[in-house]
Amino acid sequence: MTYFFEIYGCQMNIAEAAALRLVCGGRGWTEAARAEDADLVLLHTCSVRATAEQRVLGRLGQYAALKKKRRAGGGRFALVLSGCMAARMGGELKKEFPAIDYLMGPRERELFPRILEAEEGSFSAGNFPAGSGEAPSAEKPVFSFASSHLEEGQFRSFIPIMHGCDNFCSYCIVPYVRGREVSRSPASILEEIRLLASRGVREITLLGQNVNSYRRDGTGFPELLGLVAGELARQGGTIGWARFLSSHPKDLSLGAIEVMAANPCFCRHLHLCVQHGSNRILAAMNRRYTREDYLGLVSRLREAMPGITLSTDILVGFPGETEDDLEETLALMEQVQFLYAYMYHYNPREGTSAYKFEGRISGELKRARLARVIALQKKHTASLLKSRIGCTGTALIEGISRKNADELVGRTERDEMLVLPGPASLIGSFVTVKFSSLSGNTLRGTLV
Repeated sequence: MTYFFEIYGCQMNIAEAAALRLVCGGRGWTEAARAEDADLVLLHTCSVRATAEQRVLGRLGQYAALKKKRRAGGGRFALVLSGCMAARMGGELKKEFPAIDYLMGPRERELFPRILEAEEGSFSAGNFPAGSGEAPSAEKPVFSFASSHLEEGQFRSFIPIMHGCDNFCSYCIVPYVRGREVSRSPASILEEIRLLASRGVREITLLGQNVNSYRRDGTGFPELLGLVAGELARQGGTIGWARFLSSHPKDLSLGAIEVMAANPCFCRHLHLCVQHGSNRILAAMNRRYTREDYLGLVSRLREAMPGITLSTDILVGFPGETEDDLEETLALMEQVQFLYAYMYHYNPREGTSAYKFEGRISGELKRARLARVIALQKKHTASLLKSRIGCTGTALIEGISRKNADELVGRTERDEMLVLPGPASLIGSFVTVKFSSLSGNTLRGTLV
């Protein structure tokens, strides 16, 4: 039997999908090259932005038509909607798209083997078309972590360490669809690291909606970083690098910075979501830090790890935002000089407190303000990358360039993308590179 996944949204969704693929493989299912050839299609969805949901709604319409065609020919086709949209809109979507056979929210991953079992039973019994329209269910689903999130054949892997969020930023739907924070046991995390090392993984990324608030069995995030560094040392360098995201400024402690600085296995890059530069807007967003707090944190990071690069998220057009508020954001960007940023304008999300806020900004003005933020970030990115020409750095070679089969692509410990000539045998290796030029946002270099 065959399956096909479509993944939307964040790195956590990618990691969760990898765990689901392992479940499929363990039951003898194989991955189809395209949805049209699969017995089961799973859409792993995101609700953070309305645009992500709109894309899924369009795909559901297409899959409903495909399912109708498949069944008319006597074939089988099961459609699974998983992830945040299943949690936020599941019943509503099932009414609008009765082609959905199974709904599985983020806290219901343990239901997936039962879904596969149900489909296998339909197949063995010759019950066509498959799918009863009723998903296996649990009365009170409790989130549980998979033991592995490795994508077969990859030398980079995500490791979820916590799930959910307790912050309730006024614009964010995540706490409502992912639930409250749950941290994974340190022993389980270290066991997954050992498994990944045995499979040749070279880089890991610790994942969570808010990794800095990790706490389990008396172990906080700084202590966990120490345990991870110790485990990587015991693996003799098999896994060379570790990263983590996402970091909330209110929770990134001095202790975590000190552990990161003391252990070179942690890459010299950090994604630190600022969202805005105005204290008034930050308070309305319920971010629970000020611009001064954020800038102080940036100073401590750069003092502890000279040369560290930073990236961020920036949200413009929040209800009540003024031109002065936007100018404060631009000024903060000028002061910090982010390597890159994920920039977007405010989308009202029903169910969040900001949904009822007065002072909504028009779409035209939001787009104009976002364009100014994007233009400034492009300037900073170009400037920072140009400053690297003539320098050397360490990079992990990730694959062959899509534009030129004679070149390799890689990423530095500062999260800079690069291309360089070299043999395919270097894929998965750490190399020293001298940067010679810049093409767009990609450095070009040569092996040292």
